[in-house]
Amino acid sequence: MLPTETALVRDLAEWLPRQRWFGGKDGPIDELTIGTATELRSGDPALHHLVLDVRQDGATDHYQLLLGVRRYLPDRLRHVEIGGAHPDGPGGRPYDVHLYDAAHDPELTRILLDDLAAEASVGPLRFRRVDGARIRTDLTSLPITAEQSNTSLLFGDTYICKLFRRLSHGVNLDLEVNLALTQGGCTHVPAVHGWIELEPEAGTSGNGEPVTLGLLSDYLYTGADGWSLAIASVRDWFAHTPPAGGDEWAELDASAAGGDFAAEAERLGAATAAVHRSLAAAFGVRTLPPAEVRAMAARMNDELTATCRSVPRLAPHAKALTAAYLDLAARPEPLPVQRVHGDYHLGQVLRTESGWTLLDFEGEPARTQHERRALAHPLRDVAGMLRSFEYAARFLIAKSGTVPPEPGGRLETRAHVWAARNRAAFCRGYAAAGGADPAAHSALIRAFEFEKAVYEVRYEAQNRPAWLPVPLTSLAHLAT
Repeated sequence: MLPTETALVRDLAEWLPRQRWFGGKDGPIDELTIGTATELRSGDPALHHLVLDVRQDGATDHYQLLLGVRRYLPDRLRHVEIGGAHPDGPGGRPYDVHLYDAAHDPELTRILLDDLAAEASVGPLRFRRVDGARIRTDLTSLPITAEQSNTSLLFGDTYICKLFRRLSHGVNLDLEVNLALTQGGCTHVPAVHGWIELEPEAGTSGNGEPVTLGLLSDYLYTGADGWSLAIASVRDWFAHTPPAGGDEWAELDASAAGGDFAAEAERLGAATAAVHRSLAAAFGVRTLPPAEVRAMAARMNDELTATCRSVPRLAPHAKALTAAYLDLAARPEPLPVQRVHGDYHLGQVLRTESGWTLLDFEGEPARTQHERRALAHPLRDVAGMLRSFEYAARFLIAKSGTVPPEPGGRLETRAHVWAARNRAAFCRGYAAAGGADPAAHSALIRAFEFEKAVYEVRYEAQNRPAWLPVPLTSLAHLAT
């Protein structure tokens, strides 16, 4: 039995801002209402699916919550309790009930597998299964606690179920893209098995599309994320001692360290090109006329100007960046564009036994759904990965106390050498596998990389000032 709606809303309004996935931490909640409430299981424990409508500063966002209800809350769930016990039930009848985030309760989340396997419809919720997929229902879930914007549940070593906390209008890009790539036979993405959606009239969509709530796909339990592998390589390179009698700084060669990453970077480039080909086949390719390319370059330069005002340390690089944007604007031929990843970096890829796999096709979280869905040249993704190599090379330097300092900027020299080696390997693999050769499109890749670097400078200045030297130092090399 749920408490009164007034008591429930009060508790949710206090609990929600403390959650890592809540996007409105920078301002107060003006109003919170329950958009939809669907009972998925009665009894004790009970499970309710809620869509919360949260109004802040004139705008309304929608959040998904699996609400568990128990008369006795075990210690293992105390950390996800919402409010305390409620002594007053409907009609003034006293009872004790505990509310909590049921995404952390394996006894209740198994219901998701049951309903997906059965392709159930419960109120406005629709559980969809990919044609031909057979979904196991005997698995126990474990939430991944490291995520911030969503919550993913591991069901054994078989499935991962991503629950989208902050809901987008219509079909989520991660589902749309991964489903199309799965159906097209792409082997570089986790296969989709099913998804959960909210029917249009009950959800947040104004375009007649269902709202995506969750996505069930293969769990690549043998996978290691690209960022961790790259950082291990950098750490090994920083710890490398040259042979006695040699001149360490005469000719630095990052391949001399035991944990060289370049071969994997090259394989990752090839996998990226394969996914870009699959995206083009699934969604098509169009061209931007020169006038639209010029407008894109102008937007890049406007963003640069605004960032230089807010972060003056970027200003010394402005001339070189503007020159790159002018080169892009001078491009005389149309620019081919297609669906791309949109937020591509080393944290979005896994190295498994069978090769590299790309994850999370939602695009940059801070952008609107329209912006995330926009077509782009594939080299924009390449530029994103090149920036990620720059970050990986300098992460240990920026993280104070991780590595001992060296005189004369030697660590930065090592970082630059590592980044240059792996950037070249990635581009080589991408071009050899049929992608547009970055070396043959230098003006394009340079503009895209500078655009991403400007975004990084703005982000670090606002959120992690200690990290600001990372993009600025890399720009010192790239803008010469």
